[in-house]
Parts: sequence; structure tokens; C-alpha cells
Amino acid sequence: MAPPPTTDAEWSTVISSFEKSWTVDEAKKYPAPAPGSKEFNKTIDHTLLKLDATAEQFDKLLEEAKQEKFATVCVRPPEVAKCVSSLKGTGVAVASVIGFHEGTYSLDHKLSETTLSLTSGALELDTVLNYPSLQSRSYTTIFTELTALRSAAPSPVKLKLILETSQLDRSQIIAASVLAGVAGYDFIKTSTGFNGQGATLENVRLMKACCEKVVEDGLREEKFGKMEVKASGGVRTLKDAVEMLEAGASRLGTSGGVGIVKEAREGKRSGEVLDKVAY
Repeated sequence: MAPPPTTDAEWSTVISSFEKSWTVDEAKKYPAPAPGSKEFNKTIDHTLLKLDATAEQFDKLLEEAKQEKFATVCVRPPEVAKCVSSLKGTGVAVASVIGFHEGTYSLDHKLSETTLSLTSGALELDTVLNYPSLQSRSYTTIFTELTALRSAAPSPVKLKLILETSQLDRSQIIAASVLAGVAGYDFIKTSTGFNGQGATLENVRLMKACCEKVVEDGLREEKFGKMEVKASGGVRTLKDAVEMLEAGASRLGTSGGVGIVKEAREGKRSGEVLDKVAY
């Protein structure tokens, strides 16, 4: 693989070439775990990120995650230690959010949250892209931040970049995906769930295609392996979940996980919202 670009102009050339050289297969469907299976439950990050969340709500989150054996609980950095302690030995990991939800915090702030989260036992980090910098095409600044966070959270920590797709156009989503891929991120994630529209099938398909093409084009070091997609924001029903997985997501961020797996156990894909807890 060639060395990463070092100027905004070089990044613009790489991103433009990447965007022009392929099209997304909108009809493609990816295999999804069977609803009701253990593998299906392991696609869910059980999420509680509200600033006014109570101790009782966190206790409920943890008990639900243990019972359903979700992939993770996703919380803010100050809650990580308690969650890690409660979930020890259950097979449920803890994910922490970094720079949440605006993404415009300084790199030092994000690194401080990263250190706190990792020393508290988090195994996954969902970091928020500084999307205003992306909109101004400050690609070198973004890449410097992404690589600093990757260095602070090396593998096997799973590192996700939240793009906040509601604030980006198609070209900007592609640019962010390329930057994350080259920087060695494990996932690109659609949304915080706190700013505009959440995940859409169109954006998940686009992001999945970017993940595959970054590898195919040799833009990503082999040691990082594949990059995956996390759909978050507005995933509340079994129908939502299955459609997102078939569009290319392999992880789902939702506070409605219990309702989703309840639908799955009942053998329904009705689209009825069984859990209306806000993401």
C-alpha cells in the first residue's frame, strides 16, 4: 500500500478517484443472522446515552444485556467502570462513546475520554467524527486525529467512527469512509441518534460498499482486516433490524434491543414498535 496522503489536495485526489470508480449495487442483500438466534442478538449494542439517565435505568440496561446476551452495552465514559464490573464473565462487552455527541471537542479531550474509557475496561469505542472539519475538506486534520485515536486505542480494541450521516452529503460520507478505512478503524457508524435523521438503508449500503472498496483498492493496511458498518439511530423494530443487516450492517446501535428480540422470539416482522425508548 502507498503511504497515506499528506496534504488536503492529495486527499481530495484520492477521494475523488475513489468515488468515481464504482457504483453501489442498491439491490444487493447480505446474509443476516436468523432472528431469535444467538448470532442475531450479538449484532446489538444495547444503548443508553441520555445525559439524564438514572441509576435505575442503567441497572435495567445491564440486566437486559445479560439476559439477551447482546454484543455490548454502549454508554458514556463515566459509566464504563460500573458496567464492566456488572458484566464481568457474561460475554457482554462495554462500548464507550468519545467526543459525543457533537464531535467538535479537541483531540486532547477525545484522548482523555479514550484513556478513561480504556482504563475503566471498555473494549469498544464509538468516536464522533468532527464533521464540520469534513465539510470544510480539512482532510489532513481529520486523518491526524483519527490516527492519534487509533494509536491510543490499538487492536484488539474495536474502534468505530460515527459519521453523523444526517449532516453529510453522499460525497462527504464517502470521504469520511475513506479516511476511517485508511486510519484503520474497525467500523464506520451512521449516527449518534442525537442530531437529525438516524440510519437509512441508502446510507448503510453506501457505507458497506465503501468498506469493501477501501480493502479492494489497497488503501487499508492488511493488518487492520475488514471494516464494517454499524447502523444506529431509529432502529426500533425487528423489520428495521433485519433490513439494516441485509443492507450491509453487522452491528446495530439501539435502545430498542429488547423489543427487537421480543419480536424475533414471537416470530414476527410486523414493524410494530414494541419499545419506544428514545435512542
